[in-house]
Amino acid sequence: MEPSEIRRLIALEDRHWWYRERRAILRRELRGLGRPGRAVDVGAAGGGNTRVLVEAGWDATATDSSAAAVELARQRGLNAVRADARALPFEPGSVDLVTAFDVLEHVHEDHLVAEEIARVLAPGGHALIAVPCDMALWSAHDDAVGHVRRYGRESLTVVVEQAGLKVDRVWSWNVLLRPLVACHRRRSEGSDLRSMPGPVNAGLSVVVRMERYLPVKSLRGVTLFLRARLRR
Repeated sequence: MEPSEIRRLIALEDRHWWYRERRAILRRELRGLGRPGRAVDVGAAGGGNTRVLVEAGWDATATDSSAAAVELARQRGLNAVRADARALPFEPGSVDLVTAFDVLEHVHEDHLVAEEIARVLAPGGHALIAVPCDMALWSAHDDAVGHVRRYGRESLTVVVEQAGLKVDRVWSWNVLLRPLVACHRRRSEGSDLRSMPGPVNAGLSVVVRMERYLPVKSLRGVTLFLRARLRR
């Protein structure tokens, strides 16, 4: 992600419906993982998800391949190191949780990223992964933000399991808004990362929050979430 995109993300993430609800998903998942320990947030950009980890009591480190992203995360008071997701600077079995939101789709060798996640996890440690879903939604947005691919449930599961992780759950997110996203993406000419009018942002927030209570997670969405763990 370009430094300008990272700065734009930081400016938007605390109020933008997309990022606010994804952080809410992360918080809910963290509550089910038991006692906090050491965490690594891979591809952290400005550290928005890392902040959630720290607030939940985790000893969290943000990593990103971008020097600008690392510096911005440090300016926000976060522990951050520059690192390639394919070669994480952590000892084998030294981490209790790895988060990788919107990382795998940027790397041609996504299997190497999954293998690194498995390598650094302690036995029984968890991974929380999010990726864009479905090549049918490919658009100028994907080109603009440097995506290599979008995933299906099977392709994501295969990459993670071949790395030695046991998949606990895969689910869709942003299901209700998928038709709107698909329509918008067909006309888009670049990144969707931009501010929007308050009433529009509030309306989209209401719709996407409804997915917390509706049985839609098995349907096709815009994003796939996956929770996995290292076999003991």
